[in-house]
Amino acid sequence: MSTTTIENPKIVSRDEWLAARKKLLAKERQLTRERDAIAAERRQLPWVKVEKNYVFDSPGGKKALADLFDGRGQLIIYHFMFGPDWEEGCPSCSFNMDHTDSALVHLAQRDVSFTAVSRAPLSKIEAFKKRMGWRFNWVSSHGSDFNYDYHASFTPEEVGKGKVEYNFDVVQFPSAEAPGISVFYKDKSGNIFHTYSAYARGTESVVNTYNYLDLVPKGRDEDTLPFTMAWVRHHDRYADGYLADANKPYWPANAVATR
Repeated sequence: MSTTTIENPKIVSRDEWLAARKKLLAKERQLTRERDAIAAERRQLPWVKVEKNYVFDSPGGKKALADLFDGRGQLIIYHFMFGPDWEEGCPSCSFNMDHTDSALVHLAQRDVSFTAVSRAPLSKIEAFKKRMGWRFNWVSSHGSDFNYDYHASFTPEEVGKGKVEYNFDVVQFPSAEAPGISVFYKDKSGNIFHTYSAYARGTESVVNTYNYLDLVPKGRDEDTLPFTMAWVRHHDRYADGYLADANKPYWPANAVATR
């Protein structure tokens, strides 16, 4: 994913570099066309009507799923890993959300609202959101089936079995909470439909830091880490590496911190 040649680069003339760059450009253009085709196919997926009445805790009181659309027809929900007993949100989900606020005004112009959802109680969410300086809408599904139904949280019984239903498969997962993105549409009659969900690396397309890192010679530089995102910290903790949850419930149990 991030193999590097920086220790033994091939040094060539400008003309040789240009020939190699154009060869790669042809592949990049093909990838762009394939990405466009996949996006079009994604939009043609069938929909599932949402029948359950989900209710969330928000700073303005109880809100139904329909309220999260905020007058728009499309809703993106980010399943943010923040368990009820955790002291702070997952560093990797926080890394993802650091890229979100600046997109909100632009999404609104295309009939899209955004909300993060976590099972942590609202008081913890609000305190952590203030610490991080974020503005996006973030609600609590504490006491709701929402995150369970969309396979971004797992019951103790599911975790106890050793494998859970995640990313459209039955797999081992290191936490009772998982990252994901779910998309919903509301029609003029008020009916709500689930149109799409993505999990695991399916969420990283919105992480622009990774897009930038993929441009540089060292790439993501994660090959020697105990797991790919072991380097990530909350943006206010890179100096000391501190994590408030000593048991690191968002990391693999055998993971070793990079600092």
